[in-house]
Amino acid sequence: MTTGGIRTQVGARSTPAGALTFLGRFAGSGVLLAGLVFTLIPFTWAILGSFKNNAEIQRIPPTFLPQVWTLENYVRFFNDPNIEIARFALNSLFVAGSNVILILFTSSLLGYIFAKYAFWGRNVIFTIILAQMMIPFVVIMIPSYMILVRLSLVDTLEGLIIPSMISAFGIFMMRQFIQAIPSELIDAARIDGASEFGIYGRVIVPQLGPALSTLGIMVFMGNWNDYMWPLIVISSMEKRTLPLLLTWFNTYKHIDYAQTMAGAVLLTIPTLLVYILFQKWIVRGVVLSGFK
Repeated sequence: MTTGGIRTQVGARSTPAGALTFLGRFAGSGVLLAGLVFTLIPFTWAILGSFKNNAEIQRIPPTFLPQVWTLENYVRFFNDPNIEIARFALNSLFVAGSNVILILFTSSLLGYIFAKYAFWGRNVIFTIILAQMMIPFVVIMIPSYMILVRLSLVDTLEGLIIPSMISAFGIFMMRQFIQAIPSELIDAARIDGASEFGIYGRVIVPQLGPALSTLGIMVFMGNWNDYMWPLIVISSMEKRTLPLLLTWFNTYKHIDYAQTMAGAVLLTIPTLLVYILFQKWIVRGVVLSGFK
């Protein structure tokens, strides 16, 4: 009797708990689904708009699906004699690739120093670096531009690279990952006579494969899509990057909405492919770096 009563009470209590768990998961899935739909709406609208003409895009009330599907916007994008797509693509690739190499080097080196070296003021300096992650770009935009003016780097591709060659997020990410590397490996390398920089290059860097891959992908995607800073720094047509084509369509083309949407879709494809192909590296690097 007693045993049956206890079982009955336990069963009665477990049923509401299971229902609450199910409702919690259902609500969480609903929130994620709503966020996904909200995120995909602008991208879907741009894709569908790239197959419309300007008259249909500006029509009120607007149409969701194109009434007449056309590839004219993409054809004009590649055949416009005033657009040097190859030059713009090379500029974007040079800036993004240079930033990836520099940030990976500076982040891994500084992350190693903050993770494995004990020196006075280490925690204070690291806290100051982390504090930079909370400063919006608009706050440092004007001072950064004034520095470029003093260095005569305005309207140069170097002006897009030098200000972003050190990443506070990259240093934090590398430090989190390097802290998990056993210090005994470093001590053994020192006993064998390895220099400090040799330890960094031969012991630390080979252990950072997932973290470096993740950070490199994030840096590439961010620099490839960067619009605001190149718009401020670059003024010459031959030095523009691909995202600045969107402003070109809104000036030279007198606000050509259809071709602007086609250009936006084409510029998104490389970063989308990079994310899809290297998604497992991003997840693995984030998990191994200590993020939850």
